[in-house]
Amino acid sequence: MEKPETGKPPVSRAVESAFTKVWGDEHVAALIALKVETSEADNVASEVAKFTEVEDVYLVTGDTDIFLKVRFPHYDELKEFVLHRLPAVRGIRETKTLLVVTAYKEGGETRPA
Repeated sequence: MEKPETGKPPVSRAVESAFTKVWGDEHVAALIALKVETSEADNVASEVAKFTEVEDVYLVTGDTDIFLKVRFPHYDELKEFVLHRLPAVRGIRETKTLLVVTAYKEGGETRPA
């Protein structure tokens, strides 16, 4: 999710309602791409790794600087993390959140489709 412009909600109420209906009472996993200040990459990676919900942190090449894999018991907690806790980390310029719909293989184990 990109940082919201001032005065505009980051997600429409309709989209938020749909996410809550789908993931409201189930755990939710997401991949979060971070673009960071180059000089802050190591610091950002170290700081986000401290969040207990962050399972994996990768410094990568390409258009994205850091990828996070996160897991939350409820969608609302993911929303709180992306909108309030993650932006508090100094050096993050932009985020993009991708919700995991289905995991076919996770933790080295194949899952049934």
